[in-house]
Amino acid sequence: MTPVYSPQVLDHFEHPRNAGTLPSPDAVAQRENPVCGDVLKLTARVADGRIADIRFQAKGCVPAMACGSAVTELAKGRSLEKARLINKNDIIRALGEVPSASSHAADLAVEALHALLAQLAAGSPR
Repeated sequence: MTPVYSPQVLDHFEHPRNAGTLPSPDAVAQRENPVCGDVLKLTARVADGRIADIRFQAKGCVPAMACGSAVTELAKGRSLEKARLINKNDIIRALGEVPSASSHAADLAVEALHALLAQLAAGSPR
Protein backbone atom coordinates (compact mmCIF):
# COMPACT_ATOMS: atom_id res chain seq x y z
CA MET A 1 0.00 0.00 0.00
CA THR A 2 1.34 3.41 -1.00
CA PRO A 3 1.34 6.03 1.78
CA VAL A 4 -1.13 8.85 1.23
CA TYR A 5 1.25 11.58 2.41
CA SER A 6 4.99 11.99 1.98
CA PRO A 7 7.20 11.80 5.08
CA GLN A 8 7.82 15.56 4.74
CA VAL A 9 4.08 16.36 4.73
CA LEU A 10 3.58 14.23 7.84
CA ASP A 11 6.60 15.81 9.54
CA HIS A 12 5.31 19.35 8.92
CA PHE A 13 1.84 18.29 10.09
CA GLU A 14 3.06 16.54 13.24
CA HIS A 15 5.83 19.06 14.01
CA PRO A 16 4.72 22.37 12.48
CA ARG A 17 7.33 25.08 12.12
CA ASN A 18 6.50 28.68 13.02
CA ALA A 19 2.99 27.88 14.29
CA GLY A 20 0.93 30.57 16.01
CA THR A 21 0.67 34.31 15.57
CA LEU A 22 3.09 37.15 16.14
CA PRO A 23 2.17 39.91 18.56
CA SER A 24 2.24 43.31 16.85
CA PRO A 25 2.99 42.01 13.35
CA ASP A 26 3.85 44.28 10.43
CA ALA A 27 1.28 42.44 8.31
CA VAL A 28 -1.54 39.90 8.66
CA ALA A 29 -3.17 37.98 5.82
CA GLN A 30 -5.83 35.32 5.88
CA ARG A 31 -7.13 33.31 2.98
CA GLU A 32 -9.84 30.69 2.80
CA ASN A 33 -10.66 28.05 0.23
CA PRO A 34 -14.46 28.34 -0.12
CA VAL A 35 -14.73 24.86 -1.66
CA CYS A 36 -13.09 22.81 1.10
CA GLY A 37 -13.12 25.30 3.99
CA ASP A 38 -9.35 25.34 4.61
CA VAL A 39 -8.19 28.59 6.25
CA LEU A 40 -4.63 29.89 6.47
CA LYS A 41 -3.55 32.98 8.39
CA LEU A 42 -0.03 34.41 8.20
CA THR A 43 1.53 37.09 10.40
CA ALA A 44 4.97 38.57 9.77
CA ARG A 45 7.55 41.06 10.90
CA VAL A 46 10.07 42.66 8.60
CA ALA A 47 13.54 44.02 9.36
CA ASP A 48 15.99 45.46 6.84
CA GLY A 49 13.80 44.44 3.89
CA ARG A 50 13.69 40.78 4.98
CA ILE A 51 11.05 38.63 6.60
CA ALA A 52 12.50 38.51 10.10
CA ASP A 53 9.73 36.34 11.52
CA ILE A 54 6.62 34.71 10.12
CA ARG A 55 3.98 32.50 11.73
CA PHE A 56 0.95 30.60 10.53
CA GLN A 57 -2.37 29.35 11.82
CA ALA A 58 -4.24 26.82 9.72
CA LYS A 59 -7.56 25.08 9.91
CA GLY A 60 -8.15 22.27 7.49
CA CYS A 61 -6.70 19.12 6.03
CA VAL A 62 -3.26 17.64 6.71
CA PRO A 63 -1.76 19.21 3.53
CA ALA A 64 -3.17 22.64 4.48
CA MET A 65 -1.33 22.50 7.80
CA ALA A 66 1.85 21.19 6.16
CA CYS A 67 1.77 23.84 3.41
CA GLY A 68 1.31 26.59 6.02
CA SER A 69 4.35 25.32 7.89
CA ALA A 70 6.42 24.91 4.71
CA VAL A 71 5.63 28.35 3.31
CA THR A 72 6.84 29.99 6.53
CA GLU A 73 10.11 28.06 6.33
CA LEU A 74 10.58 29.07 2.71
CA ALA A 75 9.82 32.75 3.37
CA LYS A 76 11.61 33.32 6.68
CA GLY A 77 14.84 35.24 6.23
CA ARG A 78 14.21 36.04 2.57
CA SER A 79 14.08 39.52 1.14
CA LEU A 80 10.56 40.65 0.21
CA GLU A 81 11.54 40.44 -3.46
CA LYS A 82 12.76 36.83 -3.16
CA ALA A 83 9.74 35.86 -1.05
CA ARG A 84 7.49 37.05 -3.91
CA LEU A 85 9.08 34.38 -6.10
CA ILE A 86 7.87 31.51 -3.89
CA ASN A 87 5.31 29.51 -5.83
CA LYS A 88 3.16 26.41 -5.55
CA ASN A 89 5.88 24.17 -6.97
CA ASP A 90 8.38 25.39 -4.35
CA ILE A 91 6.00 24.39 -1.58
CA ILE A 92 5.26 21.01 -3.14
CA ARG A 93 9.01 20.37 -3.60
CA ALA A 94 9.65 21.31 0.04
CA LEU A 95 7.03 18.75 1.07
CA GLY A 96 8.30 15.99 -1.19
CA GLU A 97 4.91 15.61 -2.78
CA VAL A 98 1.32 16.61 -2.15
CA PRO A 99 -1.52 14.43 -3.45
CA SER A 100 -3.01 16.05 -6.55
CA ALA A 101 -6.43 16.17 -4.86
CA SER A 102 -4.82 18.28 -2.12
CA SER A 103 -2.69 20.60 -4.26
CA HIS A 104 -5.18 23.38 -3.48
CA ALA A 105 -3.44 23.60 -0.09
CA ALA A 106 -0.25 24.81 -1.78
CA ASP A 107 -2.29 27.34 -3.77
CA LEU A 108 -3.81 28.61 -0.52
CA ALA A 109 -0.36 29.02 1.06
CA VAL A 110 0.92 31.01 -1.95
CA GLU A 111 -2.20 33.20 -2.00
CA ALA A 112 -1.82 33.98 1.71
CA LEU A 113 1.90 34.74 1.31
CA HIS A 114 1.31 37.05 -1.66
CA ALA A 115 -1.48 38.86 0.24
CA LEU A 116 0.89 39.29 3.18
CA LEU A 117 3.64 40.64 0.91
CA ALA A 118 1.18 43.04 -0.75
CA GLN A 119 0.34 44.47 2.67
CA LEU A 120 4.01 44.82 3.53
CA ALA A 121 4.64 46.61 0.24
CA ALA A 122 1.74 48.96 0.94
CA GLY A 123 2.93 49.56 4.50
CA SER A 124 -0.44 48.50 5.87
CA PRO A 125 -0.62 46.11 8.84
CA ARG A 126 -4.02 44.74 7.78
